[in-house]
Amino acid sequence: MTVPTIPHWIDGQEVASTSGRTSPVFDPALGVQTKQVGLASEAEITLAIASAHAAYPAWRDASLAKRSSVMFAFREILNARKLELAEIITSEHGKVVSDAAGEISRGLEVVEFACGLPQLLKGDFSENVSTGVDVYSIRQPLGVVGIISPFNFPAMVPLWFIPVALMAGNSVVLKPSEKDPSAALWIARALKEAGLPDGVFTVLQGDKLAVDGLLTHPDIAAISFVGSTPIAQYVYETGTKHGKRVQALGGAKNHMLVLPDADLDLVADSAVNAGFGSAGERCMAISVVVAVEPVADALIAKVAERMATLKIGDGRRNCDMGPLVTREHRDKVAGYIEVAEKDGATVVVDGRGINVDGDANGFWLGPTLIDQVPTTSRVYTEEIFGPVLSVVRVGSYDEGLALINDGAFGNGTAIFTNDGGAARRFQNEVEVGMVGINVPIPVPVAYYSFGGFKSSIFGDTKAYGAEGVHFFTRSKTMTSRWLDPSHGGINLGFPQN
Repeated sequence: MTVPTIPHWIDGQEVASTSGRTSPVFDPALGVQTKQVGLASEAEITLAIASAHAAYPAWRDASLAKRSSVMFAFREILNARKLELAEIITSEHGKVVSDAAGEISRGLEVVEFACGLPQLLKGDFSENVSTGVDVYSIRQPLGVVGIISPFNFPAMVPLWFIPVALMAGNSVVLKPSEKDPSAALWIARALKEAGLPDGVFTVLQGDKLAVDGLLTHPDIAAISFVGSTPIAQYVYETGTKHGKRVQALGGAKNHMLVLPDADLDLVADSAVNAGFGSAGERCMAISVVVAVEPVADALIAKVAERMATLKIGDGRRNCDMGPLVTREHRDKVAGYIEVAEKDGATVVVDGRGINVDGDANGFWLGPTLIDQVPTTSRVYTEEIFGPVLSVVRVGSYDEGLALINDGAFGNGTAIFTNDGGAARRFQNEVEVGMVGINVPIPVPVAYYSFGGFKSSIFGDTKAYGAEGVHFFTRSKTMTSRWLDPSHGGINLGFPQN
């Protein structure tokens, strides 16, 4: 069966790849290939970057009013037709349509933030710092910037970066995941419809060859990346070695610390929502519940009770959770359940072999709950990125805090308690970048910034918010004096007053 080939987007139009290399795109709920994506050749990488580079000067010089009008129009298109985009995401990623619509709404928040970006692009001015001398600064764009986005949020993650980069005056080359690349083309068409000039936004379909092309090309000024920690470290090291500004957000192992005074019904609801939403394919998913005894048994019972009510199936139907993105990833995640059993953990709810409301060939793995997980097990130490929720029992707040702080990752965490003093202590002492207090997925709103600590981020700048604006701009400072006829003549010394 012949399947359609997903093209690049260069100079404001679709451009078919001529490399002869392709990668399959599946419908995860059906378990069949429905499309393929053309993977860029060296020549196509060069063409895409050259187009963005040629479009940059005019966009850099476009007024803030012009940039804002484009972003406002894009906001209207995205808001009016987000269900259309959500259905595209579901067909390639597998998450339920309501969840896909939710990720678009979170991306829309950054678009709305970017509409007001002129406020953050203002410089400073100091008059008369010395007699007749003024000092002022401006923020200017970097040039052509690259964005490398992951499969799990094919719309939201690109929208963390694209609006801010464009409003700052940069041109953008987006390399989406080859697993679900069509959302990027939808965004490209919407930006063109909103009035963005051709070449200012480019979609480069590809694999590692395209990634390396962006990381090494001299006309790429900066790279934004979201993905697994090993690749994030590679992106950071390679990009900075080639003189680029890089923000590379990596993986996570997010803990939920549950104190004995917590509302266990709230905790159970939150653990299920944060552990199994989007089939656990979230870098902010809660993957470890750290239960301070004596609450573990009661909490596990409540979580298991709620898991029994979840409906697993095709994301286009009335289901709570869809399939995993590929067969290989499903098998890898299922393998962690076997590891847990061998390491002596107790599988309370097993997601293997479940009944689903969908095609039997889909990439299914149901929600899984594992108790008594040893902290030496790979199930605890590695990012699983699937619907597997581990429970670790501890004897005190201090023991739980130490467990979290000893981890390699520091992306997100949460504490559940009714003790304000304990919560305040936790937010001060925990070594994690995003902290929830009775909130399981503490993803910051658009006017704050997203990013973690330790092996969850490489580079010192977080995504979107004020830090995102600083990442996509650079500051230039001027010292100015306009002489008048009464100036005092030549003076080779420093000004003294």
